Amino acid sequence: MKLANVDGRAVLVTADDKGVDVAKASDGEFGPDLGSVYENWAGFLAWAERSAAGPDVEFTRARLGPPSPAPRQIVAVGLNYDAHAAESGFAVPDGLPPTFTKFVSALTGPDAEVVLPVGGDVDWEVELVVVIGRTATRVTESDAWEHIAGVTIGQDLSERVSQLAGPAPQFSLGKSFPNFAPTGPWLVTPDELADRDDLALGCAVDGETVQDGRTGQLIFPVAGLVSALSRTITLYPGDLVFTGTPAGVGMGRTPQRFLRAGERLDSWIEGIGEMHQTFVAAQGD
Repeated sequence: MKLANVDGRAVLVTADDKGVDVAKASDGEFGPDLGSVYENWAGFLAWAERSAAGPDVEFTRARLGPPSPAPRQIVAVGLNYDAHAAESGFAVPDGLPPTFTKFVSALTGPDAEVVLPVGGDVDWEVELVVVIGRTATRVTESDAWEHIAGVTIGQDLSERVSQLAGPAPQFSLGKSFPNFAPTGPWLVTPDELADRDDLALGCAVDGETVQDGRTGQLIFPVAGLVSALSRTITLYPGDLVFTGTPAGVGMGRTPQRFLRAGERLDSWIEGIGEMHQTFVAAQGD
């Protein structure tokens, strides 16, 4: 099942440009917003399995918003691939990789325009993003997938100057400029995926592939990550977990390479789809 945010309404996707308006098809039992769907995810799944409603919404990608537009928390994980840890100059973490947050104000849909901060170096980081579907506190790794609604694509866009400035890094601020957390194009439930634990992912700048990896290379795979996080924090329905990025970021290249005005960033994950960002200079820059 694919679940999209079309103009702020939950839509079951039946084709790339068609779907079922959840609130209308369920006579208001679920929706119209995505948040209320995640709050009753088990009930929604049961309804979706028995619903025979046909397509009643046609949409363009321009109308797609983030699949979970108002999470209580966005948790992001760093150094969760061996090769990315190496290119970043860090040893592979012994335990849970470093975590930080991206603020909700950075969220946007899959095809966003991004303004480049003045004097900054903006980098790309394609990631598999988990959407929580059931409150998770101290869950076991074997039970973790039962607490996940589905997955989507994310870009953990990062402004490296502000991220690394000062006596202590400012990861959360450097990664939370407007539109620095594009997600989409929709949520995909795990049963739709050929192998939920091993998906190809990558991204390209102006057609040149810069990241090319597989989620099977995660140091902490999805279930282990959700379980480990839930030992410290409670994850709520609709929360997002950015699971980490593979090697190939601009900061790790020689010479380093960062995004510039006029460039296009295309991101993809097997079984989910694609996202597209374009970059513009700040006014007056």
